[in-house]
Amino acid sequence: MTRIADLAEEYDFLEPDDRYRLLIDLGRALEPMPDALKTDATLVRGCSASVWVYPTVRDDGTLHFLADSNAAITKGIIALVLLTVQDSAPASISATDFEAALAPFDLKNQLSSNRTQGIPNMIALIRATAERYGS
Repeated sequence: MTRIADLAEEYDFLEPDDRYRLLIDLGRALEPMPDALKTDATLVRGCSASVWVYPTVRDDGTLHFLADSNAAITKGIIALVLLTVQDSAPASISATDFEAALAPFDLKNQLSSNRTQGIPNMIALIRATAERYGS
């Protein structure tokens, strides 16, 4: 999986249209989420598009998230968020500064507010999951 710092460097050099394409490509590269997991319980509230996030615990105790959206760019944003914490220990996820990790992408200025309004809710759900499995 690409490191978020490497991706931020690439993103910085791209024109706005290419940035959208990069986000869409990130979303396409997400591990497929089975439709059976796309339920009301895994739905992230407050997103303009439908977004589902489902955590799994690996044998080594790290968390692995399956996620999907019905909107291509939103799915790319989810992939970007997950890139910061995928397959990490719950304590590491809890300590992650998502805002700092995502800052180089300047999503609030690059995308419409409709596309970014659910990001805090995605992050809150991931943090809550880490807290739940970390205790």
